[in-house]
Amino acid sequence: MSPCAPVRGARAESPLLSPWAHVARVAAALAAGMGVGRFVYTPILPLMHARAGLSTDAGAHLATANYVGYLLGALAGTLLPALVRSRAVLRGSLVLLVGTLAAMPTTDSTGVWIALRLLAGTASALIFVIAVNSLLGHLRDHPPHLPGWAFGGVGAGIALSGLLVLALRPVGDWRTTWWASAALATALATASWNLRPEVPAAPSTRVPETRVDRRFGALFVSYSLEGVGYIVAGTFLVAAIGQGSPGWIGSGAWVLVGLAAVPSSALWARLGRRWSRPGLLCVALVIQAVGIALPALVGGVTAALVSAVLFGATFIGISTLALAAGAQLRFPRSVALLTAGYSVGQILGPLAVAPLLHHGYRPALLLAALVVLAAAVSAAVLRVGFPPRDAVALRDSGPALEVPTAGR
Repeated sequence: MSPCAPVRGARAESPLLSPWAHVARVAAALAAGMGVGRFVYTPILPLMHARAGLSTDAGAHLATANYVGYLLGALAGTLLPALVRSRAVLRGSLVLLVGTLAAMPTTDSTGVWIALRLLAGTASALIFVIAVNSLLGHLRDHPPHLPGWAFGGVGAGIALSGLLVLALRPVGDWRTTWWASAALATALATASWNLRPEVPAAPSTRVPETRVDRRFGALFVSYSLEGVGYIVAGTFLVAAIGQGSPGWIGSGAWVLVGLAAVPSSALWARLGRRWSRPGLLCVALVIQAVGIALPALVGGVTAALVSAVLFGATFIGISTLALAAGAQLRFPRSVALLTAGYSVGQILGPLAVAPLLHHGYRPALLLAALVVLAAAVSAAVLRVGFPPRDAVALRDSGPALEVPTAGR
């Protein structure tokens, strides 16, 4: 297929818009909504602890508020499908996201910060769902690694936000970093401004079979536990590294997380077409657990940087594999159920480790690593009796099986 040929079964944005151009717009939206809007808080958090008087408990509450907002936005997109087909909602969410970032440095009130992060989470979720639906609809007949590169936008946004904080750390304060992140999100939002949401697909006439499946239960437990463990590292990794390393190492490690995440979804999607997804999921979870535990067990710059690479290379790929495995099981509404478990796990993660933060970040990271190892054990159980690849079913279900959807 020519790279400029229109996609069958989807409304093309323009006769001249290539698949890669669409990937670029979606990547920019995901970089703004997720990489910056959601995760810029991670490298800014140590600055707010040091210079804004933010306590460790309050830092965890701000993180939880963002995850609650994300869950609310994802639920809104699920219950009101018209929202995810609206360009006005996409643009309004981008504007709201930028506004919440710009408003963070205008106040010293923890309550207002919580409200702003809640709104930012809701906007991030709507941006994510709209962008993903558009991506998968327009690239339905293209290889699954192509949407995977669009999801690399999350990693690119993380890397850009980390570089921003790293550059401003010596000359600015926490307020400057929030304003700069708002400017960065504005640039990315501009690049994605003309992204066209996907039109609704024809409803399926196939009635899904309702059944109890222990294999899906093992997958659900694994992915929910991953939500708990990954988000602790995603929120506190920079602050934890900064406690035992020079100040720039934490932000530098966050840049590496983003850079490692850029190709990860496409890579794991390719591997998932050749090897067992449960096996790959188990391997990815073990690698991630090692990456999370490393800075808590081994000090020094090398351990911090290796931790960042291992974490960045797995956290998007794990979503890719888990959602694809759920679809391969043909369990009814697998993506929606897995997304719900993952989102609830993200809310519970910071709350679960909040009592440990009084003793520093190392105990929290160790607990998160143990939770991810438990997720790996559950993924290993999933391998027993897992069905062989059904290429026809996977193809007919579309690329949504290969990339993370509204749980990320």
